[in-house]
Amino acid sequence: MPIFLAAGLGAIFWRVVRPDIRSLARVTFYILSPCLVFTSLSANALPVSEFRRLAGFAAATVLVAGALAWVAGHALRLRRSMVAALMLTCMFVKSGNYGLSLNLFAFSEGAMARAVVYYVISTLGMYSLGVFVASSGSVGAGSALKSVLKVPALYALALAGMLRWQRWDAPEWVRGPVDLLGGTAIPVMLLILGMQIAQAPRSLQWRWVGLAATLRMLVMPVVAFGLASLYHLTGPARRAGIIEAAMPSAVIVAVLALEYDLEPLLVTDAVVLITLIGPFTLMPLIALLQGLTRPQPGLSARDRDSGIIRAQHRRYAHAA
Repeated sequence: MPIFLAAGLGAIFWRVVRPDIRSLARVTFYILSPCLVFTSLSANALPVSEFRRLAGFAAATVLVAGALAWVAGHALRLRRSMVAALMLTCMFVKSGNYGLSLNLFAFSEGAMARAVVYYVISTLGMYSLGVFVASSGSVGAGSALKSVLKVPALYALALAGMLRWQRWDAPEWVRGPVDLLGGTAIPVMLLILGMQIAQAPRSLQWRWVGLAATLRMLVMPVVAFGLASLYHLTGPARRAGIIEAAMPSAVIVAVLALEYDLEPLLVTDAVVLITLIGPFTLMPLIALLQGLTRPQPGLSARDRDSGIIRAQHRRYAHAA
């Protein structure tokens, strides 16, 4: 509901004021998103014990989604830009504000802590491979690689990683404004989505949008179960990984499509439709994962996961 209300305000605002969406999208892409990435990654303690398996799982789901979209697009003989747009829409999901919150509410803090790993890898892929795919829809591979190097969020990722590796803290005069700007990124993205919805054509290209929705919301959850077994994910890690991989397409996908002129109306239609049908596919998936959970007698899932996290912290402190 908060997502739909925020996007609705953006649609109303565009109908009344008619602002320049492209300029607002560029502010988000070059300033707000890098601040959000830096704040999210530098402020969260990642679980070390399962990081490699979760990271491998996250990377695999992104690559498999892109490969399936590429095969489907070429099988249907879509033009180059539409294939790239389909790949972008299927590969990257709302793993941050939506996925982390959903894991917290459905499976407790233990699952959310592990979902952060998926969010990190997905963010890294979005601002590297995602930018490459978005720009390759209209230019060659060489120019696409150059476009990746111009993405400021990629450097925000590297800087946050270096600070965490060296256990350094950013000075308050840096962290204060960065946190402030990062906190506005998601609301502005939702407003942009609403503005794009308002100017989208009333007739959807159901063949393309339906294909994107099927791959993203029906095929990928099944793939996620297989990959979770392949990477030996269990307990909270398994639940968090599968839920993150089943999330709807990310709002930032629409921003990227607008920035690189990659079928922006098609991508916006797909993001809107996939977001709308998301609850109807996520609710039974959550129920299934909750049914597969076998809590220890006398302990709630929240207490058990919190105990695991505390035990990990004690073990890391002892090792240090």
